[in-house]
Amino acid sequence: MLVKEHQIRVRYSETDQMGFVYYGNYASYLEVARVETLRELGFPYKELEEQGFLLPVVNLTVNYKKPALYDDLLTVKTIIRQVPAVKFVFEAEIYNVLGELLVEASVTLVFVDSVLKKPVKGPQNLIEKIASYI
Repeated sequence: MLVKEHQIRVRYSETDQMGFVYYGNYASYLEVARVETLRELGFPYKELEEQGFLLPVVNLTVNYKKPALYDDLLTVKTIIRQVPAVKFVFEAEIYNVLGELLVEASVTLVFVDSVLKKPVKGPQNLIEKIASYI
C-alpha cells in the first residue's frame, strides 16, 4: 500500500453560506493531492500528457462525514492499494487538524491514449513504481 499526505488550507471562496466548504470543492482537493502524489513518485501529470497519456476520471465516490470550515488546515491522505493497469484507483481521506475524519473518497481514472482517445495500459515505469510499494 502506498500512502502520501498533502496539506491544503481552506480559502474563504471555497465556503458556502453556512461557512462550510462547498461539497464540490472536495473534488479539487482530491485532485491536488493526487497530482502531487504522482509528482512525488517521479511522474508529473504534465509529463504523462507529453508522453501521450490522459487520465480522465471515470468514477468519483465521496462520503462526507463532517464539514471543513474556512481557514482549516486539511490533510489529504492519498492511498493506492492496487497496481494500476488501464484503471488507476486512488482512495483518499481528508482530516482536519484535530485528526477528525471529514471525508472518505475513491477516484477511478483510466489511462487513455491522447491521439486514439481509447483506453490503454499505463506507462510500464509508473506501473512498476507503484508495484514496488504494494
